[in-house]
Amino acid sequence: MSSNLIKGTAILTIGLFLSKALGLLYLIPLYALVGKESMVLYQYAYIPYNIALSIAISGAPLAISKFVSKYNALGDYATGRKLMKSGMMLMVFTGIISFLTLNFLAEPIAKLVISSNEQIFTVDQIATVIKSVSYALLAVPLMSISRGFLQGYQKFEPTSVSQLIEQIVRIIFVLSGAYIVVRFLNGSPVTAINLAVFAAFIGAVAGLFVLFRYWIKYKPEFNHLLANSLPAADISIKDMYKELSGYLLPFILVGVINPLYQFVDMITFNSAMKSIGLSTVSDNYLGMLNLLTHKFVMIPVMVATGFSMALIPVITSYYAKKDQEGITRSLNQTYQIMIYLTIPMVIGLMVLSNELYTFLYEKDAIGSSILFSYAPVAILFGLYTVTAAILQGIDRHKWIVFTSLLGLMLKLALNIPFIKLFETNGAILATAIGYLVAIAINMVIISKTLHYKSKMVIRRIILIGILNLIMFIGVLATLKGLTAIKVVDGKMHALLYIFICAFVGVVIYGYLSLKTGLAQKLFGERLTKITRKLGF
Repeated sequence: MSSNLIKGTAILTIGLFLSKALGLLYLIPLYALVGKESMVLYQYAYIPYNIALSIAISGAPLAISKFVSKYNALGDYATGRKLMKSGMMLMVFTGIISFLTLNFLAEPIAKLVISSNEQIFTVDQIATVIKSVSYALLAVPLMSISRGFLQGYQKFEPTSVSQLIEQIVRIIFVLSGAYIVVRFLNGSPVTAINLAVFAAFIGAVAGLFVLFRYWIKYKPEFNHLLANSLPAADISIKDMYKELSGYLLPFILVGVINPLYQFVDMITFNSAMKSIGLSTVSDNYLGMLNLLTHKFVMIPVMVATGFSMALIPVITSYYAKKDQEGITRSLNQTYQIMIYLTIPMVIGLMVLSNELYTFLYEKDAIGSSILFSYAPVAILFGLYTVTAAILQGIDRHKWIVFTSLLGLMLKLALNIPFIKLFETNGAILATAIGYLVAIAINMVIISKTLHYKSKMVIRRIILIGILNLIMFIGVLATLKGLTAIKVVDGKMHALLYIFICAFVGVVIYGYLSLKTGLAQKLFGERLTKITRKLGF
């Protein structure tokens, strides 16, 4: 497998992991400051924001990285630079338009959400938080095109570091602002939430500054490549964007599909719950599903996201050179490592759902059960991201549009009847079916287009499944033993059990992976040298 893919994936995954971990952990103090009900208001703002954001950046990071990588592989560095210059102006324009649009639609969206007077918040309160978060749309598009350009040169560190700094600055502003409003100014939690969602703009500005510093660092190298570039392709700005536009809709859909599934829940959940007499709890249940447990579920997905961001320029480069062996090798390694890393995290979320929810928020049987049911869907989220990235890399964009929209239509059709039957589990089941259908079709197209079949990958996935089953039994037995001694009764108690069970899981999974030689085969020569010294 390409060393660039391994390195790029590692850098992006570490950055994403730290960013996601911080994005999860800061909810502990925020939850304590504003309470469960106000956290529901927080998620009402972020779902439409995420949709508008994905449209605003037009899939820019991945689309730009694909375009730049393609021409760089051909020795033409001038064409990518020309795109970058014009793209900056376009991103400013789309950011302003998206900001104005989200402000205009804030009240209509809020009216879709409120289906009963028994719900916690008013239309005005929801519309206000949506408007507060929309300011971030002015800065994020510029940041996205900068990340895409640098990834096209296989410079993954700027994306990772800027994401991390963006998150840190945002969290500092959220927590300090909320603390001042609630504790010193005696303001309402609703005011604190408005300030918290505005922090997305502050974080975006910080991330943009980091990327500017990296641009200064890499500029001499880029200028050298430009000076020695082949003549720019005979392609006008109009033709350049025509080619790029073929990438945009699939990239937009991949970026926006998860928020769209959440938006379906946001506009259908409360009305469905009202129809079965559960309006008084629908806001809280929706908050648990779309924010509080969703944060947990997206942590395993970071592995797939890291792979997809690194995979697209690498696959595109192989595809442009018609290197079938390189493509096959990359796909083999991608599927295996993603499954190897994702499944144990999902098992951990399921087994420790009660302890994790208690530690991060509070002891809540409903919240814990939602996390238990929702956790396995992370595998589908990851597989969708990776399979869509592969289709993007081999220019099968129409299929991405088809499978994404088909899955979303299934979610929309099934959501209300399933919620009426199974409440929150119904919404989870509808999401799983939508993703499963999209993934199945994606994999069929990949297999037929690339003539890709790998019995070795199937055997390895079976082995990974066996190792995870053994780990699951070990971790579950450990937890049962601990709770037999004393049931969890506080955050620190929950954290202790989490650490003990996680340690047991890592030891079992790590030992079996090394003993069977699986880890050495997946992660290469460096790990093999270390394990030989350890006697494996």
